[in-house]
Amino acid sequence: MPFGGSRNTVKRSFGFWALISIGAVLNIMFIAGQTMSLIDHDLTVALGLQESVEELSDVGIAFARGFAFGDTVFYIPLFVIGMIGLLKRKSWGVFFMFGALAITVYWPAVHLFAIYSGRSSMNLSADKYVSYSVLLPLIIFYGLWGMWFLYKNRDCDEIVLR
Repeated sequence: MPFGGSRNTVKRSFGFWALISIGAVLNIMFIAGQTMSLIDHDLTVALGLQESVEELSDVGIAFARGFAFGDTVFYIPLFVIGMIGLLKRKSWGVFFMFGALAITVYWPAVHLFAIYSGRSSMNLSADKYVSYSVLLPLIIFYGLWGMWFLYKNRDCDEIVLR
């Protein structure tokens, strides 16, 4: 046994807890910003969690709502099930979490490119351009790092019990 413990007492690394903790924070943000926008878009705009129609146009809002729907129905459950599976040391948790992390790389890359390519069509404030340019690459990094971490530790007792 790694770390000299039994199967049930193997300590989990800082990396494991970083993966789970950041994932939990992201999911809270997704529920607040994405799921809530399906219920009351104006509220999420007022809270600064979504952009207004003046910033994105009606088409931009339609795409934002499409992402919110996909996140609510597929991404958030995939992420939550993955975290639960990893916490319970189940092999299916690795697969669910890996899928969620792949989406975690995909969506900020799409948004970064959309913001860059559509900057003349959007009416975003300068501070949003700066904050998105910092935050979205960090989320991409988390997704890539998380996939690497799961791949590297896929057979480790820290992650699953064989």
